[in-house]
Amino acid sequence: MNVPGSSQTGASASLDDVLSQITTSSSPSSLNQYLRSFAPKESRDTILASTLSSGQDPLTVLDTRTNTLGILYILSARLHSASAPTPTLSVIEDFCSQFNPEQARLAPDRVTLLAKGIVRAAESSNNAKYALASLYSLVTRYPPDLSYLTTLHAIYLKTCVATRHFTSALPVLAVPITAVDTSLSDLHYNDNLVYHYSGGIALGALKRWREAEEFFEICVTAPAQVPAAIQLEAYKKLVLVQLIQYGEIVSPPKHTHPSLIRFLKASPYGTFVKMYPARVESLRALVAKEQDLFTQERNLGLINQAIDRAPVWLIKKLTATYLTLGLSDIGHEVGIDNVEEVRAIILDMIAQEEINATISSDNTVTFADVIPKFSKDDLDRLLVQAQEHNRVLLKVERAVNASKEYVTKALKHKDDGNWGVEEDMFPPGIGGGTPWAED
Repeated sequence: MNVPGSSQTGASASLDDVLSQITTSSSPSSLNQYLRSFAPKESRDTILASTLSSGQDPLTVLDTRTNTLGILYILSARLHSASAPTPTLSVIEDFCSQFNPEQARLAPDRVTLLAKGIVRAAESSNNAKYALASLYSLVTRYPPDLSYLTTLHAIYLKTCVATRHFTSALPVLAVPITAVDTSLSDLHYNDNLVYHYSGGIALGALKRWREAEEFFEICVTAPAQVPAAIQLEAYKKLVLVQLIQYGEIVSPPKHTHPSLIRFLKASPYGTFVKMYPARVESLRALVAKEQDLFTQERNLGLINQAIDRAPVWLIKKLTATYLTLGLSDIGHEVGIDNVEEVRAIILDMIAQEEINATISSDNTVTFADVIPKFSKDDLDRLLVQAQEHNRVLLKVERAVNASKEYVTKALKHKDDGNWGVEEDMFPPGIGGGTPWAED
């Protein structure tokens, strides 16, 4: 075998030379170094995307598990080449389901390139959903476990949302992110934002409001000197989800960038939040004035769901004031003239255990305090969740305490005397980390 880097370079290098190195190398790390430097950068991927001198496709010669690194370089190059034939879906899926993760982790940038190439190929065939199976295999098999944030998380979630395959995202979203390793994946600040923003959209589309709120909040509160545009979009969706879920917004965490809060308050969203909950006709009149904006930013669906929930929150307010009230009186208070429509809303609220009430034969509603109900299964499930959260937190704490960087900074601060407690897709033009500034 040639010493890495000693193979022909430039115009004389060929894919035959590369294939020889791939099949004879006994050191994956040395092979990776060779593949990164065997030819000038501007021609390297062109060579990798070519065919052998015999005309044979190198992918038919190599074994996926044994030659993962070589196939990764060739496949990722071919998926981004305008002249090379696009690999078939079966070739891509076979690699993603059988590759050797340890070898692939030597070239995290090529794994990202592969994932983006898969999306590109699927989109060019006008069927982006074809990328989902391969991307799912990548995101679940490449990291040591799903708790490690990778570039694949953001690419997969964004594709799930773009293709409206929201349930496909759930197995990935179910695992909390507790680890970040930049040697494992060529992460950028924007990947974290896109992953949690896309996750919030998927969960919101499935009406899993509490989880959607959590994902949007993580995106909104990510630290930055200047907030990214995607964080403002996440904040708009966050407050709408909170209106649907609680009937009011929750005070943002203290570490939320203050300019995000100011910008939202001065926008039509701030006006809507301030008015909410109100009679349906009043809310719809406000939305009609700003409908173009809400539609363009793809938030009209969430706004309409919040409006549909407004009578529920108005009725809940009445339970704090009245013990009994007629259906017609309730309808007058919430702005609904149809008594049967009011009855249906109240019966649904009773069924959902949002209120404790009865309706008599003379259409009088009697309210009572809601009695919390917990079954043994509920308590057991909460106990298991608490134990799992405790296990994860202990794992994170041990990792932090073992970090040389953390220990160095902690000791420095101690010596300094400063020791102390520490809707469908993106709106037009919002690709992720674009900064925005207030006027």
